[in-house]
Amino acid sequence: MVAKTATLALALFGGAEALTIGAAPMRSISRSCNIEMAKKSVGDLSEADLKGKKVLVRCDLNVPLDGKTITDDTRIRASVPTVKYLVEKGAKVLLSSHLGRPKSGPEDKFSLGPVAPRLSELLGKDVVMAPDCIGDGVKECVDKMGDGDVLLLENTRFYKEEEKNVPEFAEKLAANADLFVNDAFGTAHRAHGSTEGVTKYLSPSVAGFLLQKELDYLDGAVSEPKRPFAAIVGGSKVSSKIGVIESLMEKVDKIVIGGGMVFTFLKAR
Repeated sequence: MVAKTATLALALFGGAEALTIGAAPMRSISRSCNIEMAKKSVGDLSEADLKGKKVLVRCDLNVPLDGKTITDDTRIRASVPTVKYLVEKGAKVLLSSHLGRPKSGPEDKFSLGPVAPRLSELLGKDVVMAPDCIGDGVKECVDKMGDGDVLLLENTRFYKEEEKNVPEFAEKLAANADLFVNDAFGTAHRAHGSTEGVTKYLSPSVAGFLLQKELDYLDGAVSEPKRPFAAIVGGSKVSSKIGVIESLMEKVDKIVIGGGMVFTFLKAR
């Protein structure tokens, strides 16, 4: 019975294409840092760790737009707890995200501009919109920031190097920050410049509250599931799901295939 089945949505039908269970990777780097590497969640960082520090936060602000109007702000709301915590601790908060699928450089319809005023309303403070996500214009904005200020960087996918995880791009993105917080659960599986690449240049790299909550839920659901236990696996790329599906076959009672890749399975029947 579906109503009595504990269901684990590893990939929503329109969302994630794979899943990696684990917080943002912790890496050894050349930049010195006094914060212990054992700290893996933003909640482990105290005011002493954060006050005056420039914190790059990878959010998932990929919201639906009708022109310049946000039609669903769920993802923006989900990012608020982590941002508020950092603001309250006196950090200088730099938010990065993608929006949509720009094909060749900056496209006005994919600008994160409409997100800034909505985020300002939810935080109860001004959020400054940067002209770019890397470069001199961003550095000028960062240099003007005070403790507790919030700066929203422009769409990271305006650069093709983002999805290709080009080290030079990731280094430029990380150049204006001291540490990294990944709070974008929906994109945590993607090894992009703003999710994985920056961790090579910023330490510590920790999980935000949203990402940590999802990871804790998944860990508990997989290690001590209520039976019967079903996993819903969706998305479009079958190649990125095979390993996940094979692993789940030993843990769940049923696997439900959905999203675009269902056609591949139907074809193979």
